[in-house]
Amino acid sequence: MTPDTSTAPSYDLWAPQVRANPFPLYKHLREKDPVARVMDPHRQMPFWLLTRYQDVVETAKDARLTNDVEKLPEELRKKFRGGGSQTLNRHLLVMDPPDHTRVRSLATQAFTPRRIEALRPRITALCAELLEAMRARGSADFVEAFAFPLPITVISELLGVPLEDRAQFRTWIEVFFTPPAQGGMERIRESLDRLLAYLEGFIELRRRQPQEDLVTALLAVEEQGDRLSTRELLSMVYLLLVAGHETTVHVLSNGTLELLRHPDQLQMLREDPSLIPSAVEELLRFCGPVELTMARFALEDFELCGQPIKAHDAVRMNILAANHDAEQFPDPERLDVKRSPNKHLAFGQGIHFCLGSNLARLEATLAFEVIIERLPHLRLAVPPEQLQWRSSAQVRGLLRLPLSFDTP
Repeated sequence: MTPDTSTAPSYDLWAPQVRANPFPLYKHLREKDPVARVMDPHRQMPFWLLTRYQDVVETAKDARLTNDVEKLPEELRKKFRGGGSQTLNRHLLVMDPPDHTRVRSLATQAFTPRRIEALRPRITALCAELLEAMRARGSADFVEAFAFPLPITVISELLGVPLEDRAQFRTWIEVFFTPPAQGGMERIRESLDRLLAYLEGFIELRRRQPQEDLVTALLAVEEQGDRLSTRELLSMVYLLLVAGHETTVHVLSNGTLELLRHPDQLQMLREDPSLIPSAVEELLRFCGPVELTMARFALEDFELCGQPIKAHDAVRMNILAANHDAEQFPDPERLDVKRSPNKHLAFGQGIHFCLGSNLARLEATLAFEVIIERLPHLRLAVPPEQLQWRSSAQVRGLLRLPLSFDTP
């Protein structure tokens, strides 16, 4: 049986001081409480939290845990669903094999490396366009002026979303990643419903009017007579839109901040831009955007990393904590743009490894190439202690990043 946790330590991952600097808490958890009992204060749902690298790697592949909430008893399904629309909830992150294997195989036919590589000229041009607009002003909020518009434009163009609809996507996506006040979920449900209605209409339009975009390609993929169902297609587009935008915003803004905090590493990149791909990997490890994974659920009673787990208990892994594990990364609190090897977990592990990792890497590499080449006097416009972090413990990111570009 799971031991009584009523007197267990209380870990508030959502506290403002933890959002500003979660690393001391994560170090404590790895060393003293590697399978910690945590209460999500917004959903009022407890879960087991893993923070050690090897534990995360092994648990991501553990078949005794499921990503599929549909395998839980009905009363638990309702609890973990949160009451939102279920039409968008059949994407890869909440599937197990064989459904996951089938859907990923179909999606991979459309979301090909060749299609991603073809975006290189457009991403390069877009980076230059956004940067020149910023530089002309002498200072700007990097999140608003560069880190947000770059990935939302790229993923929208890839999917075929019209320009006039992209601002609305930002509003919806921000709601998804902002913890609801006083545990209320109504705003999230409303945003999900509106996004669902939009996507249903957009996909139906592409059925009638195919274009050279990813949604058209996803509609066309077929393997041995099998196609994506309407619900699977809606969920896939939803996942690509949300994950393809939100995480890249924070890779760019978190990474820029850390390079400014480590001027020796920034100077190294200025002197040798060929190090930028290696630097991107290190920034993904050091300040990557993903903290908490989605919950996995125990299918039976068993022991996980020495901790008894009951059937149907929720388990979540902390990617950022695992990426700072000294057992895997020597001197993990040191940013090292030459770090090698660097087997970070920023894109997940196992069968749920991020489908869009190649796109995220390409965007980040091209963005930092342009930033480092064209902004020689880049600096923070406010003291670091004035920066504000998002209140989410799932995705780590800055609300704003005020920067100056002119000669000091």
